Amino acid sequence: MDLKREIRVAANTGEVDFGVKEAKKDVKEDECKLLIVASNCPEKEMKDVDEYKGVPVYQFEGNNQSLGSSAGKPFAASVISILDPGDSNILSVRAE
Repeated sequence: MDLKREIRVAANTGEVDFGVKEAKKDVKEDECKLLIVASNCPEKEMKDVDEYKGVPVYQFEGNNQSLGSSAGKPFAASVISILDPGDSNILSVRAE
């Protein structure tokens, strides 16, 4: 699977949120199906997210600039919350 392509498809056809604050809110509100975390996301920012309701967390191999770019955005994104995958197969990364 081409992860960057799937992220772009999810961002274009589904519903995604960007950033640590949004990720925490989405998980608390039980809206999040998957979190994709950039390799350089500060560990202290994400430590308590893992404790929320067992939402799967995927470690993206690139940095936050690469993650934002993968979603087709002109800004860095430390975390992307997948609320609705749209036409993508992004949720299948959980099995990998």
